[in-house]
Amino acid sequence: MTTTKKETQVERETATASAVGRVAETVDEHIVEIVSDSGEGAQKAGQTFGTVCAKMGNGVWTVEIIPAEIQPPARSPAGASGIRIRLASNYVTNMGDEADVVVAFNEQVLYSRIANGAYKKGTAVLLEDKWRDDAVPEIREKYAKAVAEFKDNGLIVHELPIEKACLEITPNPRRGKNMFVLGMLCQIYSRDIGKARDEIATTFRRKGDKVIGMNQQLFDAGCRFAEEHIDFCYEVPPQAGQEEQKQRFIVTNGNTAVGLGVMASGMELVSMYPITPATSASHYLADAYHQVGGFVHQAEDEIAAIGFAIGSSYAGKTACTITSGPGLALKTEMVGLAVMAEIPLVIVVVQRGGPSTGLPTKVEQGDLLAALYGEPGDAPKVVIAAATIEECLHFVIMSRRLAEAFRTPVILLTDANLATGVQPFPRPEPTIDWLAPPIDQSEWDENIPPYNWDPETGLSPRPVPGMPGGEYILTGLAHTSESKVAYDSDSNQRGCNMRSRKFAALASTLKPPQVHGDPDGDLLVVGWGSTMGAIEEAIDRAQAQEHKVSSVHLRFLSPMEPGLKEIFRRFRKVMTVEINYSDDPQAPLINDDTRRYAQLAWLLRAHTLMDIDCWSAVFGAPLQPGMIYKVLLKRLTAMNEGVDS
Repeated sequence: MTTTKKETQVERETATASAVGRVAETVDEHIVEIVSDSGEGAQKAGQTFGTVCAKMGNGVWTVEIIPAEIQPPARSPAGASGIRIRLASNYVTNMGDEADVVVAFNEQVLYSRIANGAYKKGTAVLLEDKWRDDAVPEIREKYAKAVAEFKDNGLIVHELPIEKACLEITPNPRRGKNMFVLGMLCQIYSRDIGKARDEIATTFRRKGDKVIGMNQQLFDAGCRFAEEHIDFCYEVPPQAGQEEQKQRFIVTNGNTAVGLGVMASGMELVSMYPITPATSASHYLADAYHQVGGFVHQAEDEIAAIGFAIGSSYAGKTACTITSGPGLALKTEMVGLAVMAEIPLVIVVVQRGGPSTGLPTKVEQGDLLAALYGEPGDAPKVVIAAATIEECLHFVIMSRRLAEAFRTPVILLTDANLATGVQPFPRPEPTIDWLAPPIDQSEWDENIPPYNWDPETGLSPRPVPGMPGGEYILTGLAHTSESKVAYDSDSNQRGCNMRSRKFAALASTLKPPQVHGDPDGDLLVVGWGSTMGAIEEAIDRAQAQEHKVSSVHLRFLSPMEPGLKEIFRRFRKVMTVEINYSDDPQAPLINDDTRRYAQLAWLLRAHTLMDIDCWSAVFGAPLQPGMIYKVLLKRLTAMNEGVDS
């Protein structure tokens, strides 16, 4: 049955009483992982734990651990599925470095996390021990070998009968062990039991009271189990002045934030085809969009999805399509049509690893150049990148406004890190300015052509078919201002000039990016997208050691933000940090002629005609601040020694 207010109060009092006899160690932050085979609910447990922490006032960032295959082999390193939760007494912007505590449903899944540098000496491993006495000798041997190796490498292993305890409540622990583990973690970290039970009720609200009650029982049992079997307990105090965030903050992931942004922008249509890791945005919208008068169109493929959206935009209702890299590739020709025909359109691209199918569940920033230059011919469009989950919401609103003001497609780049990460941010206060204006159905002056380009700005008013006299023939061919097909040289040159001039007009309204740190120094790091939090944390560590390093993070990538040359000239060296491929300068056959640069570095070198260096990695995981910090120290050492790093 669902939790009542009276029951919640009793649970809170019980939680307080149970903690009286135990001394919790106060820490500023901790990183927790839950790792399992696919289908065991680790992500749901971690998301709920993160939400509880956020509502208690902690800074939170989560990262999902998702295997690339839909059904990977069970009990295998490749099949590791789970989630990382970083909770802190301060604002958190990234997943941090090595974990402090990990709960593992089997020992094999830990190997891939160890290979990714997820743990350190002293990491506490709460390990399901059922495999120790498995009927299959090979499984018993693998378990014993793994436990010995973990201990030899400095992990503190606690072998626990988690599944056995779950069997006392449910005959199918695979479908309930996650809530049991949630109870364990809430007990270990002195979480508010009432809030946790409320979140369980919310999570399973569509399953009915029986399912809610069973999961709450498993949760309660996990709390008791941890109290009896775990000899450590922590307290992570809330952020200063934010002991209760429920009313002032929302807790969501980037894909849900995109969905909220779509609704807040006043757009009434999203047309998309399911693709990892963008699909959950459509799931959220399908659940909520109708409440604000919108609808989701699931097309038969990516090409149909963008065609449907363009048709809506042409008719006066600016639409959005959401996809990932392979979907963007399929939409390429239609994006070019929207550029040529100057049709407003919002395209959200949730980047993932590539090329081809690549790493469909892993993070990468590999689509920047594709977004900028993927179409045949000269096809300028606005390209922006969200750096935080909060920006995923607000940048959709900005994208719709830019698309309509400049009659152009706007591509908003996010990535798998933002899409699945969960973070609290201030509850936005909607304003009427966010919403799309109603369609103008006043009579169109037939003396004004459909592309009445202003020679200075390239902008033109937009007729829509619903306006009397506003009908015109839309074509993807080169055309005159009257939308007449034209193959003559002057018309083609003028059309290209006008489509480009709009971006100079937009650029004239932008401000230079802010420098994180001192305005001059030895090394400037330039980033974009979801790497901002990790970069700035690494910069702060280096500055604390009195290194003269700073950073700049770009949101506008087309047109580029102004003042970059002036900022770059104030530093001895400028480099980008990105999650896409670049050659190691020390690799065989790599020299100044053969080296491939990371994508933003390539762009900045062309834009500024300056020597922009880069460091990038394609591990399929978000960058850690400690990793970036080590790179910065190495580059600073190389600069001081006068050698190529």
